Amino acid sequence: MPSLNPARRGATVGVAFSGGRDSLALLHATVRAAHGTGLEVVALHVHHGLVAEADAWVQSAIALCHRWQRAGWPVRLRWHRVQGQPARGQSVEAWARRQRYEALARMAQEEGASLVLLAQHRRDQAETVLLQALRGAGARGLAAMPRLAVREGLSWARPWLDQPREAIESYVRRHRLKPLEDPSNDDTRLARNRLRAQVWPALTVAFHDAETTLAQSARRAQETSAVLDEVAALDLATLVKGPSLQRAPWLALSTARRANVLRAWLRAQCSRGAPEAMVQQLLHDWARRAQGQWTVAPGQVLVAYRGRLRWRVPEPEHIRGPACLDLSRPGCHAVPQWGGAFLVEPGEEQGIDAARLVHAELRPRSGGERFQRGPATPPRSLKKSFQQAGLAVDQRQGPLVWSGDQLVFVPGLGIDARAWASPGQPQLHLRWLPTRG
Repeated sequence: MPSLNPARRGATVGVAFSGGRDSLALLHATVRAAHGTGLEVVALHVHHGLVAEADAWVQSAIALCHRWQRAGWPVRLRWHRVQGQPARGQSVEAWARRQRYEALARMAQEEGASLVLLAQHRRDQAETVLLQALRGAGARGLAAMPRLAVREGLSWARPWLDQPREAIESYVRRHRLKPLEDPSNDDTRLARNRLRAQVWPALTVAFHDAETTLAQSARRAQETSAVLDEVAALDLATLVKGPSLQRAPWLALSTARRANVLRAWLRAQCSRGAPEAMVQQLLHDWARRAQGQWTVAPGQVLVAYRGRLRWRVPEPEHIRGPACLDLSRPGCHAVPQWGGAFLVEPGEEQGIDAARLVHAELRPRSGGERFQRGPATPPRSLKKSFQQAGLAVDQRQGPLVWSGDQLVFVPGLGIDARAWASPGQPQLHLRWLPTRG
């Protein structure tokens, strides 16, 4: 990531800078306000590699910041070239947005900026509300863009979110700024561009205050979303047990609260949550049957078993068969070919002698293995042992640990009672920690 004038003096604020009208005006206003205060401004530019003009835009940004530096203004440039392209069928807008924010966050952190300014204005907010409504979004989506958000240790602020576009255009003219023109803004294959070109002009003729009222709707939706999050937090405190969501107390809620807490739990489990269609299917299916499974996305499956809902940890893609591992020392021992790690800890009872784990052999289930839970219980098949322990299918994964010809550990069940060390003898406990895909 090339940088101009990396020397830092005092506090630093980042400005997301594409070179277009809005971000150019914001960068100019920020640098002018910072001049003489000791505050440093870093322009953060992302080269997406999606249009032929992108290389020229970088050069233009470099020239602009050099010119302002020579004038004594406290600004420097940091830019990043995104690698790769959106996958086939993937939204170009969504891909570019994700890449952009990841790059902006990384550059801001490396430049010492804890605050990043974004140039969206009131019309951008109104457009976002319309787009979210057309996608069937609820309160969280209709809340559109927040004025201030904290993510990844950074504060992201939109100081012009209540400003009309006309005010920014006036600022650009007054200071004779020369913004870049992005030809992709004319590409009506992109949803926002279609809205701007084909819908917005007609909408504002019919409803001249649409921009103001839609922005107001976003503020109301933000309040609603905050309340729903608070209610979900209260419900989750009673519904969640370990990694699972419990069905009985969930059924005691109203349908609306079931949906709300389900969305919140899914977001906590997977940052992108689950599609609304999946939420509605779960609302219908899990209320009617206690067991089942649902595919959220490739490699992401929800499993309901014995009144609990949890994510299934995917099977490792490549199991290399039997392998030897020294598990005789406390600590975390990664086993990437099995998609997880062993946590080895000292114990006082129902553990295993460390000497038996020096040459531990890891094997997949082959059928016929038997496990003994305690000295007074008979050995049972693994299937029956898993059922007795109430373990769902996804909790039965991981390698079996053998010491010589004896099975000594089974993930989810623990150490076989026949392998327990004698009382008072130094011993170890094992735990299998799968890695969620």
